[in-house]
Amino acid sequence: MHPGEIYLAHFPFGDVAGMKLRPVLLLTEPVGLIPEILVAYISSVVPAQLLTSDLLIDPQTVDFRSTNVKVRSVLRLHKLATIHCSSLARSLGEFQPPAQSVVSAKLKALLNL
Repeated sequence: MHPGEIYLAHFPFGDVAGMKLRPVLLLTEPVGLIPEILVAYISSVVPAQLLTSDLLIDPQTVDFRSTNVKVRSVLRLHKLATIHCSSLARSLGEFQPPAQSVVSAKLKALLNL
């Protein structure tokens, strides 16, 4: 597993206790003795107004076919979580280098790096 891959993972709810199986983008390699990984949330609920930290994923376009996301979705880079690697259920696909560059730029802007 490496940054840029998309997995189905048990992702924590933001407002209540619990986890939900959903697609996530891996942002780091596994870290630590009990490996954890930083991920960003992907949702099929595309808001009417995208935030600057959002990235629209359209599987019909060349840049996003390799993601294997079935419907138009949004990568929400402001919804990050560090999860145990054991929470990753299975690999779905990956972002190609052009899309990974956009993710990097958006993260740098979001985190003021």
